[in-house]
Amino acid sequence: MAESEPVPLPVQAGEKRGCSEDKKEDDTPTKKPKIESDQENGGAPNQNEEASDEEEDGETFAEMMKHGLTEMDVGILKYVSDHEGFSGILKERYSDFVVHEINKQGKIVHLDDLSIPADEQEVPMTEELTKESDVLTEEQKKQLGELQLFSNKEGSVSIEIMDDTKEKRTQVHKAIKTRFPGLETKTEEKEGRKFIVAYHAAGKTALAEVKTTAAPRKHFWPQNRGSFCHFALYKENKDTMDAINVLSKFLRLRPNMFSYMGTKDKRAITVQEIAVLKISAERLAHLNKCLMNLKLGNFCYKNHPLKLGELQGNHFTVVIRNISGSDEQIHQAMTSLRQTGFINYYGMQRFGTTAVPTQQVGRAILKNDWNEVVDLILKPRPGAEKEFLVRCREEWAKTRDPEAALKKLPNKRCVEGQLLRGLSMYGKKNIVTAFGLIPRNNRLMYIHSYQSVVWNTMVSRRIEAFGLKAVEGDLVLRGTAAHVLSAEEAESHSIHDLVMPLPGFDVIYPSHHIGAGYRELLSADGLDIDNMRHKVKDYSLAGAYRRIIIRPTDVTWEVICYDDPRISLVHSDFEKLENKSPPVINKEGKYRALKMEFSLPPSTYATMAIREVLKLDTSIKKQTQLNTVWFN
Repeated sequence: MAESEPVPLPVQAGEKRGCSEDKKEDDTPTKKPKIESDQENGGAPNQNEEASDEEEDGETFAEMMKHGLTEMDVGILKYVSDHEGFSGILKERYSDFVVHEINKQGKIVHLDDLSIPADEQEVPMTEELTKESDVLTEEQKKQLGELQLFSNKEGSVSIEIMDDTKEKRTQVHKAIKTRFPGLETKTEEKEGRKFIVAYHAAGKTALAEVKTTAAPRKHFWPQNRGSFCHFALYKENKDTMDAINVLSKFLRLRPNMFSYMGTKDKRAITVQEIAVLKISAERLAHLNKCLMNLKLGNFCYKNHPLKLGELQGNHFTVVIRNISGSDEQIHQAMTSLRQTGFINYYGMQRFGTTAVPTQQVGRAILKNDWNEVVDLILKPRPGAEKEFLVRCREEWAKTRDPEAALKKLPNKRCVEGQLLRGLSMYGKKNIVTAFGLIPRNNRLMYIHSYQSVVWNTMVSRRIEAFGLKAVEGDLVLRGTAAHVLSAEEAESHSIHDLVMPLPGFDVIYPSHHIGAGYRELLSADGLDIDNMRHKVKDYSLAGAYRRIIIRPTDVTWEVICYDDPRISLVHSDFEKLENKSPPVINKEGKYRALKMEFSLPPSTYATMAIREVLKLDTSIKKQTQLNTVWFN
């Protein structure tokens, strides 16, 4: 996912890049651990940022991470290469992590064209716009244009209706909304005179207007044009759903009018394909005037939307700064990554960052122990946490009163708030229904987290037992079904052919002793491997197969020397469009960075590839311990 979304670190200073002239951010490099959280390649949105977007200060975050997980806790134990590891800083700046989606045709998605596609039947729309805008004076158009540029979110433009008729007011409303996407309008009466007031869709005035259920406005749509406008979405330091919500607000659409193939990291520069139903490229291109950290381009019309999972993968450009490795170490590490690959572990993002790992909640769900589920989510926990969550947990522990605990939360949308609201509505004796108020993806995240830690653990045991060769009893896929290798068949297969199962009712297990280890591990957790169906259908695990080793494609690398830690070392798509010069590299610079590029299939973790190169524990807990100086 490039899935997204990374766990926020304590001090994440902004960086100024070319996406908006209005943006004013601190240009100081981020103080943070050497390895940040995971990037799942094309997977689900990050579910770990549950409570608030506020940043913790360094000391508080470091204190919280004392109780976090290490790789060992989630079964990440082995490496495939024998080179000596070295240190470096990942994501010191968000521009150090660049992700380009690989679409279902296998093409890397770039933003390299902002033009509107030629359309023979665009003329009627243009004529309509000209006719509508005739009701506005040049001065009014100028004022509305400045308002559209978002320089003053709380500004407004008032247009007096001299010839007050409903038809005239409708013409003015329509002219403003059609000519100036991103603006909202309303009619106001002042001292007996009628005014049309225009204001920005992203301002507080707009947020106060109840327009969320309004039907999308109908526009002229040529019959020979595909119903969906596909475009490349370029975003900086913003996650995919946030970007979709911004576009929805500006275009006055529901977010589900947009479709995409996967979510992408927040703390990164990413480019991906998006599709929207019956919104013209012209309207979308208008938004480039006022969007911050977002750009839209490469427009085309097609007859179909996009579907989750249709992508072939993602292409990564990653900069690891201040590296300690010699040129020989780096060559060995990157050659091994290209030739052998890395163990396809589920990365640390999968398991949360707090003292109560998500897999523990998943195990309780699978055991049907709902009181334990509630306790794990709501009980007080060690380590620093946001003050309102601490008060909420303390209230729950003291009173077991969901309504009282809920009052301690300013944001009721977090998992704790959703569960408490469910308990308040349905009672503490109906926990299954109450738990159902948590969004389905969040609920499934818990049991998938449990499956993932089992998979990681068993793969580590498989590598420990048999190394990097296929043996009798291993599994390979034939079509969608798994097949157990005989001793003779194992001779003609390599480690790159092998899969291991995530536990479930519809998979088979290796026939050697690692297969028996699954049964022992689940039995120790109070689960029966022969009965993975759950009373609640959503929580029944069918299981799946996952490749043991992933070998990235398109692997390249170079060592860059630099002096200024604030400068970007990657030339972004937007900077190329703006004809900005590429980064100036000082060959005598006092710092060294490793710039690597590689492509990965969906549902793999880029940080697991980087882990193989650096040979460092990628957990935030471990990096916090190793890099205390960064928090001071």
